[in-house]
Amino acid sequence: MEMRQSLERYKLMEGVKESHFIDQDLRPYMAAFSTGLKHYDEEHYALAIDSFEEALTQYWVAETECRAFCQGPQKFDGNNYPTKSSHLYALIADHYIQVLQCEHDCVRELATRAGRLSPIENYLPMHYDFLQYSYHKVGNYEKALEATKSYLLIQPTDEDMLENLEYYQSVLQGQVDMDQITPRQDLVWFMDRYQLEKELLQSVSSELGIIYMDPINWTVSGAKHENQDHPERRIPDKEGSLKEPEMPMSQKRKMERKVPQQRQEGGPLLYDRVKLVYDSQQMNGSQRVLLDDVITAQECRELFHLASSIALAGDGYRGKTSPHTPNERFEGATVYKALVYGYEGRIPLHRARLFYDVSEKARKIIQSYFLLNSTLYFSYTHLVCRTAIEGQQDNRNDLSHPVHADNCLLDPDANECWKEPPAYTYRDYSAILYLNGDFEGGEFIFTEIDAKTITAAVKPQCGRMVGFSSGEENPHGVKAVTKGQRCAVALWFTLDPLFRELERIQADEVVELISLAERLDDKLIVNPRDEL
Repeated sequence: MEMRQSLERYKLMEGVKESHFIDQDLRPYMAAFSTGLKHYDEEHYALAIDSFEEALTQYWVAETECRAFCQGPQKFDGNNYPTKSSHLYALIADHYIQVLQCEHDCVRELATRAGRLSPIENYLPMHYDFLQYSYHKVGNYEKALEATKSYLLIQPTDEDMLENLEYYQSVLQGQVDMDQITPRQDLVWFMDRYQLEKELLQSVSSELGIIYMDPINWTVSGAKHENQDHPERRIPDKEGSLKEPEMPMSQKRKMERKVPQQRQEGGPLLYDRVKLVYDSQQMNGSQRVLLDDVITAQECRELFHLASSIALAGDGYRGKTSPHTPNERFEGATVYKALVYGYEGRIPLHRARLFYDVSEKARKIIQSYFLLNSTLYFSYTHLVCRTAIEGQQDNRNDLSHPVHADNCLLDPDANECWKEPPAYTYRDYSAILYLNGDFEGGEFIFTEIDAKTITAAVKPQCGRMVGFSSGEENPHGVKAVTKGQRCAVALWFTLDPLFRELERIQADEVVELISLAERLDDKLIVNPRDEL
């Protein structure tokens, strides 16, 4: 998202053209397919056909190259071959099995966009799906039937396409010899080879006790995941025409996204002072809440002074003092660091303990309000400040923190949020507790998954807290801080105890030591002779 902001800024520079920007990672066949989808979405079906056909031509070139790259050194685990007598033959067999597996998996490799781990579902069959409908729209039913039969060569049990087959055959009845219209020969050859490789690899897998995963079927009906739904498409209506296919979930589209499953909220806030300002509905989203008076003005001042005394530039950002924008300085401190400094007497202990207690209060409020049945654990606790750098605020068009989601990689172009590393996939809920509002800019914003359409904005002020679920339903960012310093306690939570914050566990230990010391001090004051 930071790079997207930079690109937008560069595009506004004098003399810069759109053609100057070339995505070196975008594969030619995927570029042609994306162009085809754009034409298709605009109902320019003749242009869409040209692009989809070009995409298939480029796909077969890429498939040949992919298989060629498999003809090289492979990984070898000598532990699989305990006896010397079988070592050489086993080694040779292992090499060629890995080469074959690599070649067979090119289908999945070619369906995976650069930078992604998961392939686009149903990628190869989709070409023929969109081709058959596009040919239908331009009145070329023979080509539409050919594309339909090609699709069925890959997915022979697809009921929708089987109905399309009957439809095209009825339209062309008596006009052409149906047997002369066959699946495309390059696909026939590909599928023959694919089935032979599949049989061989399944045989080897059963001998070695390993799992075989069909690369084609995996992208359609293999391992289940959230976006694996079959859209209603290609079914002839009563008048005998075809319904328009939906855009794939993994591609940019204008159609309505799948609505996230609604979860309950509105539980007790636990503390009398805390006020509910807006719920999810009032904030135009799902699993969102805005609260006021979570902490007092005095507590805000204490924590603000704490941040001023212990926050270090670049803390939490791998030492980068301006990790999100060069126009602001970022400083931070963890709860464990604060407690250690307090225990050592380097800062007032009550301020460090306040940081710890306030974060625990926020955790309890979030767990209670969102009616969570299991314990909510800390994933990361951070006291952070953003300071506008003087002399660098004129004509700013960037954000203090680019729009993102907390547990997935936001990809607005694909209309997706990829729940895979390096995203913090284990984070379930997030909260930001503001300490001040005496600065300019710095509004917190929620957006649609396009990272542009703002659905809600929050103006920070002392004691105000925004809480939300950490997934794709809540993309968010921070507008530019153009004057002054904005400080807040940022909190991320997980429902999985395996991903508890290590520093929080250490902080718990420090708090226990402090409590023990306080109890000993009380005893010494009450009865020093007994303690001695």
